[in-house]
Amino acid sequence: MPPAERTPVLGTEPDVLPTEPSTEPGPGAMPSGHTLLLRRIQRWIDILISGTALLVSLPLMVLIALAVRLDSRGPILYRQLRIGLDRRDDDDEEYRSRRTADLGGCPFTLVKFRTMQLDAERDTGPVWAAPNDERVTRVGAILRRFRLDELPQFWNVLTGDMAIVGPRPERPKFVNMLTQELDGYGRRHRVRPGITGLAQVSQEPDQSIDDVRTKLEYDLDYLERRSLRLDLRIMLRTVPVMLERIKNRE
Repeated sequence: MPPAERTPVLGTEPDVLPTEPSTEPGPGAMPSGHTLLLRRIQRWIDILISGTALLVSLPLMVLIALAVRLDSRGPILYRQLRIGLDRRDDDDEEYRSRRTADLGGCPFTLVKFRTMQLDAERDTGPVWAAPNDERVTRVGAILRRFRLDELPQFWNVLTGDMAIVGPRPERPKFVNMLTQELDGYGRRHRVRPGITGLAQVSQEPDQSIDDVRTKLEYDLDYLERRSLRLDLRIMLRTVPVMLERIKNRE
């Protein structure tokens, strides 16, 4: 399937965020000696933001849970196995034992509000979501449109399986396929997967292998230029980009 024509959603100012992927470290790139310090600071920021988000959004999540329950049969929350951070150098024996060698990262359970009919993939197996997907429930379509189905993922951030900013985590089947198809795909697992990321604010959700290839370039660019400054700019761009996409779909 040929990739859809893309409209840039970011400004052209390199001081904000790049509109084209780059393999060169930018001015915000971090010296290797500061890696541990950066990880600790980012982790504390993730804990602060995710904890606050869970508390603030708790009333809304209660309403969403009720709507999901009344709209269709099945559980309120949807749990799905994803591949996360590569912990091969981690001192924790548990994480080392959980690491999936052929996939390069440690599997974890991603949590989100259920947006599809029960057993939606029973006959097809794992497949990419598509526009106007008939498997999506009425409430699920609203949640997906406003990204509200991802609110429970702040819990994944709080527990340390995810970060606020990073490459989106993918399912094992797709990781296995994409690792063979795309050079450098496994490098995405060098950082915690994120709720938002450079690829997410730079391009529409992927629907083909070509879309994934472009997003991979953004992810690798993020790894090269990773910094607190870049993370902050991605966070600040996330909501405006979401609102712009919602408006374009109306």
